[in-house]
Amino acid sequence: MTTLFRDVSGQPVCGPQGSVVCIGAFDGLHRGHQALIEHTRQRARESSRVLVALSFEPLPREFFSKENPPPRLLLPRAKFEGLAALGCDVVGLLRFNAKLSSMSAEDFIEQVLVRKLNAKEVWVGPEFRFGKGRRGDIAMLKTLGAQFGFTAHEITPVLHEGERVSSTRLRLQLSSGDMGGAEKALGRRYAIAGKVVYGKQLGRQLGYPTANIRLAGKRTALHGIYATWVYGVGPEKMASVSSLGTRPTVFGIEPLLEAHLFDFDGNLYGKRITVEFVAKLRDEEKFDGLPALIKQMDMDSQQARQILQHDKKDLGVNA
Repeated sequence: MTTLFRDVSGQPVCGPQGSVVCIGAFDGLHRGHQALIEHTRQRARESSRVLVALSFEPLPREFFSKENPPPRLLLPRAKFEGLAALGCDVVGLLRFNAKLSSMSAEDFIEQVLVRKLNAKEVWVGPEFRFGKGRRGDIAMLKTLGAQFGFTAHEITPVLHEGERVSSTRLRLQLSSGDMGGAEKALGRRYAIAGKVVYGKQLGRQLGYPTANIRLAGKRTALHGIYATWVYGVGPEKMASVSSLGTRPTVFGIEPLLEAHLFDFDGNLYGKRITVEFVAKLRDEEKFDGLPALIKQMDMDSQQARQILQHDKKDLGVNA
């Protein structure tokens, strides 16, 4: 079972054998992140040490850009679950607040890496920076590591079609509707998981009941209408059409993920589901009244069914 910790203070979380630590934002858990974690996992197993993935919540860029935060690729719970699934023994999602943001790079090394984690090896991605004023880098890690008894290393970046796989590029791919490019960067299709919550029941009145997932106040890289698969309802994935946006026709404000499951009639409230995005159908738009909206929803559903029918065949699944 993977252990989660949130605070710098408190008791050490790793024993005398020490740990192998990888550090990053890990937003998206794309192939670059996967390579970093897999390498450190192997190093930890070879040395019989604990594997620690160290990250931050909120992300530093979210903390420093509250008015215009970057779109999130993974919600915090999904990030923890993803890191655990990749074999991390301990996951640190440090609360990035005013206190942590003002901590010097030297203090971060001593208080977190040395005292909290008893690090013996530290691995980071390309151009990793940390600490107040972003003064910490791989050179500082190596210098102070020699003093405190750990080694520091920078992993080689993962490239796709000659470009580095990164969260920044992944956000651009998703926002532009390049779902194929995003799948290659991730090594899987992009998906959002969450608990189904109550909405305004308007979809049911329009003939399109939806399973709604709130996004914890985070901006998302996706906006629009998509052909999707939904997992977690039963033993098989379910075809669906999903909307991610603010629902301007009905004067929505809060971004919401709404999935309409085809040929399904059941109660999903409180259930945790995963929505996998296959193809973008169109951008979100405001219609002149509900009849125009329903007409477009009919067309969206028909298009999504066709895409998913072909997707089943491509995957070798019986229709």
